[in-house]
Amino acid sequence: MTTTLQLNRVDLGAVTGLVNAISAHPEKAQTTWSSEVSWSGAFQSEAKIRAFEPVPSDEPPTLGGSDTAPNPVELLLSAFGSCLAVGYAANASVAGIEIKSLTIGLEGDLDLHVFLGLADGHAGFSSIRATVDLDSDADADAIAELHRKVAATSPVGHTLETAVPVTISAS
Repeated sequence: MTTTLQLNRVDLGAVTGLVNAISAHPEKAQTTWSSEVSWSGAFQSEAKIRAFEPVPSDEPPTLGGSDTAPNPVELLLSAFGSCLAVGYAANASVAGIEIKSLTIGLEGDLDLHVFLGLADGHAGFSSIRATVDLDSDADADAIAELHRKVAATSPVGHTLETAVPVTISAS
């Protein structure tokens, strides 16, 4: 029987294996992720990601939707929060920090003028705030270092903070 070393239900062997594989073969760090979104009618759509059940999207009634699912900006905030949660689980586990509980609250400020065609300018969030509630017995210095490391390594966080080239093509 094989025993897997885990902390916070993270398979430390798998994490170490990935780090070692990328250290030995840096080209393996370059990955491409994908999603296919299909419009379902009105303001509803669904994203197909790998072999998972489709992820629905809709708008609340105040924006003309039927409120059957989260809207795209809520999904973006959720993606950021989920990315942070992965970062906390991975980095805490590697550092030997046990997480008793972790909750990440997210808020983003969005002015609808540009989206509605009432103004020119930036249509996206003007700011996003993440509030991390982490319960752990680790000392304050270890927790501060964990927060720093997670913020410094979040792929979704960095994508949101940095101008990323976006190409939209029609066929």
